[in-house]
Amino acid sequence: MTSGDTLSQASGGTVADVKAVVLVAHGGKSVSTASTSAVQPAVLRMVPVTWAIKKALRGSDALVLRPRFEVQGWNGEQASPAADLERILDVIAATFGPVPVVLVGHSMGARAAFRAAGHPAVAAVAGLAPWLPPGEPVSQLAGRRVLLAHGTADRITSPQETWAYAGQAREVTEVAVIEVRDGEHTMLRRAALWHEIAADFCRLALHLPADPTDVSAAVAWHQGDPPHAVL
Repeated sequence: MTSGDTLSQASGGTVADVKAVVLVAHGGKSVSTASTSAVQPAVLRMVPVTWAIKKALRGSDALVLRPRFEVQGWNGEQASPAADLERILDVIAATFGPVPVVLVGHSMGARAAFRAAGHPAVAAVAGLAPWLPPGEPVSQLAGRRVLLAHGTADRITSPQETWAYAGQAREVTEVAVIEVRDGEHTMLRRAALWHEIAADFCRLALHLPADPTDVSAAVAWHQGDPPHAVL
């Protein structure tokens, strides 16, 4: 999906009406140059997450988009999906001007979102069951609001690597960390909690009020709070 295709998902309103943008990034594979499909599980997995975010942001003039990466894999140094997000962010900035952009990614999409978070348009980034292997950079996160959420039952990507990344990221910014009890990689188990985490993060990142719940309290972590929430 090209950058133009992504923005064509928007319906109704005008460019001037858009005050913020949320990009929801799907997962993929470590290596694959096969084209993505609208019906592959990694893409479909983000549909209910996107719905939850749209519902939470209703009436806020925020545009929520669910782009599809060009190819299914990360592909080593190519970092294919990160390059896709960078292009999309350039188009968003050119189209809507200096509106804040929130990135929400799952698995490989989270890795891409964190890589692309240094783009000037990005205000906040969240990783759901992210793939963040050792060596991932963190300097690009300075000044961004950050959330990392991982399930204890994930056998595809490593919660321990996520917590290690969070520790490194806290050297440059504040990071909210949520451990989802019994949560697995697909986010199907305890799905409502995953959706609430994503929705509350987007509301708070865009300076909108969230209901006072354990989830919103964990998402709104500040220096001095418990560094690791368990839900």
